[in-house]
Amino acid sequence: MAIITTITGKRPHRWLNHNRSSPNSSEFKRQKVSTMSHNKPPPLPTATTNPTVSRISRYPETKPPLLREVHAPCSRPRKFDLSNNPKLESSNLVVSGISHSLFENYHRAKCSAMATIPLQIKGKEKDNHKEVVSEDSNVEDVLPVENDLVCLDTEAVNGGVQKQSTSSVVSELSNDKLNVVDDAAKILDTLSLEPEKDVSSVRAYKKLLQAVDKRTDTIGRLKFEIQLNEKRRSAFDLLRPKKGLVEEVPLEPFVPLTKEEKAEVARAFSANRKKILVAHENSNIEISGEKFQCLRPSGWLNDEVINLYLELLKERERREPQKFLNCHFFNTFFYKKLISGKNCYDYKSVKRWTTQKKLGYGLHECDKIFVPIHQNIHWCLGVINKKEKKFQYLDSLKGIDTQVLEVLARYFVDEVKDKTGEDIDISNWEKEFVEELPEQKNGSDCGVFMVKYADFYSRNLRLCFNQEHMPYFRLKTAKEILKLKAE
Repeated sequence: MAIITTITGKRPHRWLNHNRSSPNSSEFKRQKVSTMSHNKPPPLPTATTNPTVSRISRYPETKPPLLREVHAPCSRPRKFDLSNNPKLESSNLVVSGISHSLFENYHRAKCSAMATIPLQIKGKEKDNHKEVVSEDSNVEDVLPVENDLVCLDTEAVNGGVQKQSTSSVVSELSNDKLNVVDDAAKILDTLSLEPEKDVSSVRAYKKLLQAVDKRTDTIGRLKFEIQLNEKRRSAFDLLRPKKGLVEEVPLEPFVPLTKEEKAEVARAFSANRKKILVAHENSNIEISGEKFQCLRPSGWLNDEVINLYLELLKERERREPQKFLNCHFFNTFFYKKLISGKNCYDYKSVKRWTTQKKLGYGLHECDKIFVPIHQNIHWCLGVINKKEKKFQYLDSLKGIDTQVLEVLARYFVDEVKDKTGEDIDISNWEKEFVEELPEQKNGSDCGVFMVKYADFYSRNLRLCFNQEHMPYFRLKTAKEILKLKAE
């Protein structure tokens, strides 16, 4: 069978042959359908006797495909149709400052819920301007006002709020008494967002942020006031006198030395070390030039200098009993003797140290009893403060030794029992490690601090000195020892 080809060398299109006749028949040849654009209809068939053309003419006309149109979102059915609401039509609504662009968003929302339209007050009306809508107009006919005062939140509209809020807003707006907007803050309070319902709203976020900022500011202000009051209290504590002490500090403890007194002290420091500079008859204490050297700067006070100075303090109180407290000063060997027995306590070894014959008075009659305590290479002071009912421990290095206070409490009970036969009750006495006291700033002035603690307490003065006074106190103590008179 011969294959028929076209001029271009390609096979022709399949012949339309309903009678399944031979494709070589010219009467069954089919005209080539032009691939025309969908926009143009094919040409109408002309009257011809060609059966192929007549068959083609019976086919329906080609039509372009339907174009897909872009549709807007379908509007939801109105829940609250303002046009069909007789209540709103009959009421006079006062709406001021609705911006044009936001009003369109409001219109597209189809008034789904009036309560979801929060009003953000941007400013108050100028000159108390009153704006009233006529009876023939409704909400949609109100034109936007320049300098908008109200902003519609479309996000809140889409979110929705309870129906109860809607009814409250409508009733508030439809009230005849609210024809004039005088206070913008009242509208804000009436139509404010509920944080629980509009968490995603920008306005709710701003309100929450403002609340947090206010709370943070309040906490910061209170914290500053607390710190300020604490500083004021600490300053007042420094100025406030201690309980039982004289309020004003006299000048006697700080009287400067004269030139003659300074020269005398300087000669004593340069004297022969074996020479006896002073001798105290009542205590049988002698101070040689060598022992006197401990009063020089950076010197460690020895037992002889400390014991002699405490004896001078007792004599000072006897000379002027009305000026000083009734005190007793033990020497540096007393406490060592008291704790020398078993269980670190031996009252019998010091029982005769305080007889009425030796002292001329009983310890139970004293206001304060001072006990020097030597801690290896450090001097401290223990005080039996009968005046304030305390057992006190003073350490210039802020040390703590509970054994000292226990021993002193036990000793005082035994002493009163032995001398008077009375069982004294010390259960309510305070055991105090004094903290507010001058501190030592070097490793050599502990002895000077200890004797000055006793000096100021016997004067009934607070400890109003510090490390800077130590050079002066050394010279003054040396001068008083050379004169055998404490001032």
